[in-house]
Amino acid sequence: MQTRTMGIVFVVLGVVMMIYTRFHFMTSKKIVDIGPIEITKEVNNPVQWSPILGALLLVSGIILIIVNRSKKV
Repeated sequence: MQTRTMGIVFVVLGVVMMIYTRFHFMTSKKIVDIGPIEITKEVNNPVQWSPILGALLLVSGIILIIVNRSKKV
């Protein structure tokens, strides 16, 4: 049962990674801190991956599901 669950998770994660190939998150960086005066800068941090990784996860998930079905038969 655990192999099938991992296969389903890989398939879902692979599809999501193929559709969304990047995301951004913001961090706050302190530039100047002089007593009561504080200047911060919002920094945009992109995270990007290749859709090929999503396709590999999708295929490996399908293989795990097929292997699990063949073990039961």
